[in-house]
Amino acid sequence: MTTVVIIVAVVLVAAVAAFLLRGRGTGGRGLQRRFGPEYDRTVARHDGDTKAAEHELSERVKAHGSLSERPLRPGAREAYSRRWAEVQERFIDSPRDAIVEADALLAQLARDRGFPDGDSFQEQTDALSVHHAEQVDGYRRVHTAVRGQGGTEEMRKALIESRALFDVLLADSSDESARTDRHDESARTDRHDESVRTDRHQAKGSAA
Repeated sequence: MTTVVIIVAVVLVAAVAAFLLRGRGTGGRGLQRRFGPEYDRTVARHDGDTKAAEHELSERVKAHGSLSERPLRPGAREAYSRRWAEVQERFIDSPRDAIVEADALLAQLARDRGFPDGDSFQEQTDALSVHHAEQVDGYRRVHTAVRGQGGTEEMRKALIESRALFDVLLADSSDESARTDRHDESARTDRHDESVRTDRHQAKGSAA
């Protein structure tokens, strides 16, 4: 009887250990799929310590995974597009000023979409990396260039790469706004149709 109990206990321990190992592997693969290049950058920043990198990324998901991006206010998308075009034009004559403005513009756009305030750059980029891992590093490069690290060519590349985050934040907002606009238009149409039917009914009643 004792032998059977020992064997059962050993089997259970082995099963639990195997389950935990599979869970850890799945978590790592899940983080790799979710974060893509951001996963590799985080591992490199931790000097190859995968466990530390995955812990950091998991904490980011816990902190910001439930964040819901807000649509922009009416007209804001066009205003942001115009301001970005001005940044690109300014870069020709004043690269440093253009980079500073691009950094501020991205911070404001992210904040308007519901991400943490740009006053905490680390927190804001952590949150952005959870939802836009493919595009967030261009924003980091612009922020680094603002601090005076790199010449004109580095600033030019940073500005080009940061456009990806700018576009995805604007595009996502446009989709949401379009859905809202379609819903509002549908509601207005329904109200109009109902009003027409009511007027016709009243007209028939008066004629009778």
